Amino acid sequence: MDKSVVERVVSAVCEVVKGKEKQVRLGVCCLLAGGHLLLEDLPGTGKTTFALALARAIDCEFRRIQFTSDLLPSDILGTEVYDSRTGEFRFRKGPVFTNVLLADEINRATPRTQSAFMEVMSEGKVSVSGISVALPQPFFIIATQNPADLYGTYPLPESQLDRFMMRLEMGYPDFDVEVEIVKVGGFYKKALELEPVIKGEKVIELREQVEKVRVSESVLGYIVRIGEKSRLNESFRFGLSTRALIDLKRASQAWAFMKGRDYVIPDDVKEVFPFVVHHRLWFRDEVSPAVKGALLLEFLESVQVPL
Repeated sequence: MDKSVVERVVSAVCEVVKGKEKQVRLGVCCLLAGGHLLLEDLPGTGKTTFALALARAIDCEFRRIQFTSDLLPSDILGTEVYDSRTGEFRFRKGPVFTNVLLADEINRATPRTQSAFMEVMSEGKVSVSGISVALPQPFFIIATQNPADLYGTYPLPESQLDRFMMRLEMGYPDFDVEVEIVKVGGFYKKALELEPVIKGEKVIELREQVEKVRVSESVLGYIVRIGEKSRLNESFRFGLSTRALIDLKRASQAWAFMKGRDYVIPDDVKEVFPFVVHHRLWFRDEVSPAVKGALLLEFLESVQVPL
């Protein structure tokens, strides 16, 4: 088990993302599980610094796409261009061809541009003019989303939200931490200079180790019962998809791995549950995010835990 390696990554990112160890651990968990991460919060809460610091810690190429209403799919994926020297068209790769991609303010783009991410997130490749080009590995999307009531936003469709393994809120820092951040003017520049802890190849190796973390039949049954009960619960507009349950299992495996275990226990499922399902379960009646979080935990407690 490479728990110590993971701890070094977490510690490195926490050097510049102050007072947010829980969010950092969950972000690393999502990375190791092979998923993609959605950060939903107000501007200026450290989302970009977090993404950059994580990319630097694992020594991976980092790119940022600022989403706007006039952004086109070709601006993200790339396009064919005519080469006058050869008389042929060739594919010019877009900024999505990187290791860690920050899709900043993704819900400011139109639905057409948002949908360009579907194949990228699900299959790790880009298809243009009948040609499929694989993305570099490891590949990890961190998308930021402004609250839906802010001006100029387009809600992400459920089908795209379901492709994000986890959703996090950064939140405002505690008083003492915010004093430190304001005093130094932020930690973005320090994130740019962060020394790598591991190589990208190590991330691929860690992901392979996570996949080998054992999930017993009883824990698998617990995960599936969560899904079944969500579909029968009349408080939700619709229940969890099978993809969501697969993500819940993979996130639980990564969390167990980070705890130094080669097997999953129900508590691992409980730890990651709120962050895997928050953007996937919607109540019929409108509730605030804080109330929603409490109600989701109340729902989880209603599902029988294996002995």
